Amino acid sequence: MKFRTKLYMSIGSLLLLISISVVILMNMLEQATVNMNVVVNELYERIEMASTIKYETSNIGRVLREASISYSDESGVAQDPLNAWEESQININNAIYSLEKVDTQDESQELISKFKILHDSYQNIARQLVATKQMNGDGELQSSQWNEAELTRQRMLQIVDVLHGLQEQEMKNELLRSRETYNWAATTIYIYLAIIISVGIGVTIWIIKRLTNNLNDVTSVMTSVPNSDFSRLPRIEINQKGEIGAIAVAFNTMAKALEDHSKLEKKLVDEAEEHSWLNTKIADIATMYPEVENVEMLADLLITNLVPMVGGCYGVFYIKEVEDGKQYLRRMSSYAVLDEDNRFERFNLGEGLVGQCAIENRSILLNHVPDDYIKVGSGIGVGTPNNIIIFPVPFEDDVLAVIEIATFESFTTSQVKLLKEVNNNIGMTINSISNRMRAERLLQESQALTEELQVQSEELQLQQEELRTTNEKLEEQYGNSEQKKKELEKVREALEEKAQQLEISSQYKSEFLANMSHELRTPLNSLLILAQILSENGDGNLTAKQAEYIRTIYTSGNDLLHLINDILDLAKVESGKLEVIQNEVKFNELNDFITGQFSHIAKQKEVQFTIELEEGIPEYFYTDEQRLQQILKNLLSNAFKFTESGSVSYSVRQVIKEGKGRQLFDEKSQEKCMIAFSVTDTGIGIAKEKQETIFDAFKQADGTTSRQYGGTGLGLSISREYAYLLGGFIEVSSEKGKGSTFTLYLPNSQKNEEIAEPSPIQEVAVGLEVEEFSLNVNHTVSENYSIKQNGKTSLKDKKILIVDDDIRNVYALTIALETYEMDIIVAENGREAIEVLQENPDTDLILMDIMMPEIDGFEATRRIRTMPEYKSLPIIALTAKAMKHSREECLVAGASDYISKPINLDQLFSLMQVWLYSKE
Repeated sequence: MKFRTKLYMSIGSLLLLISISVVILMNMLEQATVNMNVVVNELYERIEMASTIKYETSNIGRVLREASISYSDESGVAQDPLNAWEESQININNAIYSLEKVDTQDESQELISKFKILHDSYQNIARQLVATKQMNGDGELQSSQWNEAELTRQRMLQIVDVLHGLQEQEMKNELLRSRETYNWAATTIYIYLAIIISVGIGVTIWIIKRLTNNLNDVTSVMTSVPNSDFSRLPRIEINQKGEIGAIAVAFNTMAKALEDHSKLEKKLVDEAEEHSWLNTKIADIATMYPEVENVEMLADLLITNLVPMVGGCYGVFYIKEVEDGKQYLRRMSSYAVLDEDNRFERFNLGEGLVGQCAIENRSILLNHVPDDYIKVGSGIGVGTPNNIIIFPVPFEDDVLAVIEIATFESFTTSQVKLLKEVNNNIGMTINSISNRMRAERLLQESQALTEELQVQSEELQLQQEELRTTNEKLEEQYGNSEQKKKELEKVREALEEKAQQLEISSQYKSEFLANMSHELRTPLNSLLILAQILSENGDGNLTAKQAEYIRTIYTSGNDLLHLINDILDLAKVESGKLEVIQNEVKFNELNDFITGQFSHIAKQKEVQFTIELEEGIPEYFYTDEQRLQQILKNLLSNAFKFTESGSVSYSVRQVIKEGKGRQLFDEKSQEKCMIAFSVTDTGIGIAKEKQETIFDAFKQADGTTSRQYGGTGLGLSISREYAYLLGGFIEVSSEKGKGSTFTLYLPNSQKNEEIAEPSPIQEVAVGLEVEEFSLNVNHTVSENYSIKQNGKTSLKDKKILIVDDDIRNVYALTIALETYEMDIIVAENGREAIEVLQENPDTDLILMDIMMPEIDGFEATRRIRTMPEYKSLPIIALTAKAMKHSREECLVAGASDYISKPINLDQLFSLMQVWLYSKE
């Protein structure tokens, strides 16, 4: 913009400003006049309101008096005056409300409040007067009421007069203030106009002077440019717009561009020099790496060259090593270190700043190091560094080493950059050297394995092809896996249901076997008793042929008893509840047992029988002697049965054998010391395809109807199950026509250990153990109290009560006992037994059957024991349904002893003698 334009614009702006100011002032004056008129009108309205209140207050007294003296209608009061009186009341209330709202003076508000109170009181009195007139009709009103009403109205008029005077005085005061305000506004306008004119003249002079000064400033700055440094040029300090302002802005922009160019040029030169220095130093460090052969050489070269490069006077290189699984930092190389005591030779991770730097994997910079922190010495003196930097040497998120450098001066930015750049490659170099050393060490090993690998590579290729084929199959199988999982889940649920059914079936099987035992033993009991009595031929009236028949019957009965025992024994083993009682088994005693059992059989069949005990075998070992004897009896019985000529040998030796049996969930079998019991014969032998099936129940090598050799086929099955139960197993080696060898392997246990049961199946009701226990005990008893010692005298004339619901057993026992001249009484059940016992209090002994109708043997025994006179009466329990714990149940119920059916008469007579003797 040109100067002339600026001048015109400044003068025009000044005139415009004056005009605008005049207009504004005139508007202010006019507004003041308008405000004054508004105030005056408002005050006039307030005066009118006060006048209205005064007039209506005077009027209500007149109207009330007219209403009381005028002729009234039927209600007793004139209606027109009352209407006028109500209208006056409304006018007063409206005027009071409006005045109270617009007049905010405290004095006026107080007067209005008092007037309201008096007005309300006057209204109440007036209503009472009207009400009294309505009640009395033409009667006169009391003067006291009129006086009180009039007095109240006069007080109201006084307040209204004061209120009216206040409003008039406010009017006068406001008019006075308005006049003063008007005069002040006029004076202000004149003063303001004078000030504006003066300011306009001053501004004009200032503008002209400023234009001249700006031109002088521009001229002086431009003349000083050639003598100035281009990194810092002078500026034209002009902020106004226009030609001069444009010149100033352009000059300042040019000066700034020149300064920026100068600074950029200097910065680029510095960076180029720094970059050149960094590249030179990094190149110097990099040239060392090819010469390095190990990590220690790298540390020496690095610390020797790097410390002087960054102006350092002290440096240490720590390498991370591992000892006994614990990581630590060891000083490998140093520069100008004074550490005669080797106090800083080693740091654990987290120990000191060096260990902390390694564990945090970040650099640590120390400024203003204390004087006694570290000393750096030379030939002429000792000093303390001012700054120390400790930085880790990382590689793939792991710290391989730590470097510590100290300097007397501060580390510059270039020196820190150099350390960072060098540090980026140290970790890779250390790892590369370590790998190279490891590779050199492994190279020799790899060369030795190269030929083998070449051979194996072909195998691997073949395996890869197989694996590829297998993977394809697996991928195909994987597609069906989800469906199979669902099917397996259904199968699992079905198996669980089957398991429950099998459990129930096992219970039914147990009950069935127990009942069958009872049903078979009961008739067998009477058969054996009677056969034994007849075989003794006490009367001597049987012929030799008849005696042979009786012995055949007795032998057949015993064979049937053994068959029942075998079936129950197999059921007991399969149930998994057969108890194993480990005790010390001496091999010499076992050999004596075998000799006593089978020597006469060998002589009878004219078969050579040998027993061999390996030298050096222990004197004894621990196992269940009874089960071991039964297994060996079964194996030797089969050997003699299937050997018509030749020999049978029995040998015992100690071997190292891999464990087998039913340890289904062992991860792996282990070899252990075992005792091998071998039974070898030269009999008919067993075909190879039948060597497994012979161990199944009721299976034989020759299972046809025309087989030559008898038997149930339970012996080997029971023997195998017993072997599993004792922690061992049985192996067979046989060739048809050349004989067989059965070998029992049992653990060589030199201490008493319990053998775990194979499976927790429901207990099967079998009584063989109890029976065998009773036989063993009573056999000892019979030796001490045999019939041969005491004869029939100890049983003669004794009264015996037989309680049994089976008449066959009663008949057989009666015949057997009567041969000893005993007095026999009989009862068919427990209830009848108690009645018979009470009728025969001199009864000496009771033979109590367990399973009976109405009251069984347990309940009958308990009831008898509740009778004081029979607490010591001997009661021997008899049962054909031998349960596993029947003996204990019988004793708990109160029985004196227990014997199972079929009854051995010698055993029964021995028991009777013992208890009758103890009773006497």
